[in-house]
Amino acid sequence: MITLRHHLLTIVAVFLALAAGIVLGGGPLSDVAPTVATSAAEDQEAEPVEDGAQADYTESFVSALGPATVGGRLAERSVALVTVPGADEQVVAALTDQVSAAGGTVSARYDLSEDVVDPSQKSLVDTLGSQLLTQQAEGDVAADASTYDRIGQLLGIAVATKEAEGLDVNGKARAIVDAVSGAGLMAEPGEVSQRSPLVLVVLGTDAADEGSDAILAGLARGLAAQAVGVVVAGATADGGEGQLGRLRADPASAGVATLDGVDTAAGRVATILTLQRSLTTPGGAFGASGADGPVPLG
Repeated sequence: MITLRHHLLTIVAVFLALAAGIVLGGGPLSDVAPTVATSAAEDQEAEPVEDGAQADYTESFVSALGPATVGGRLAERSVALVTVPGADEQVVAALTDQVSAAGGTVSARYDLSEDVVDPSQKSLVDTLGSQLLTQQAEGDVAADASTYDRIGQLLGIAVATKEAEGLDVNGKARAIVDAVSGAGLMAEPGEVSQRSPLVLVVLGTDAADEGSDAILAGLARGLAAQAVGVVVAGATADGGEGQLGRLRADPASAGVATLDGVDTAAGRVATILTLQRSLTTPGGAFGASGADGPVPLG
């Protein structure tokens, strides 16, 4: 039986690991070098400390702790995995493994194409969205929804549900997936049996322009309108002034949880805790530069 003491010890251990990763990897100690003695005749430059072993230890420590920390947190829950072009395949695989370690399942992987996030293809996205709204989602999606909010909601209808236990895929969901993939906006996901309460969006290449930011925000908001919870996750570099940082600055995206740092073991553990939180509480900014802390505790 897991006692409160065991739970608290686990949380403390996670914080120690996270703190070690942040301080050693990106804090003031990352630039510290050993003092090198110099002679009056020869002035030598200080050589930096090899901190690779420290970083490896931190990663190994959190990786070892991860299964015990996330175990059972997504029990009997499924997650729809949506990837943005350029998403790191190793990170995606590691996140999939973490969902399994948490007792959950990935219902399907939906890989968005370059066209859906390319501002120059807005006309295609708008036309398809209008057709699908009339044919499959009248009454489910607001007629005045913006182009990318609308396509996000349509995707949400196809891959997600407001039911915490998930729902079977129906004809409407299949028709939307077939139309979106047929238009080249998404790869064909293959056999899918369930729509999921949770959606995990894994970011890829940062286009770093206003048009792409608006597209990401619209897609995320649209998905959130149809799911219990949505988590948008990216690498450490995506925080701050990166694409996650810019998404966080968009007031309309307040209902979407964000997390930067999935390129680290600590960030992948935090992703599971953020998904769990999203089952009951939407929103929040977590991770290496999250305003709400490195990991949700509620």
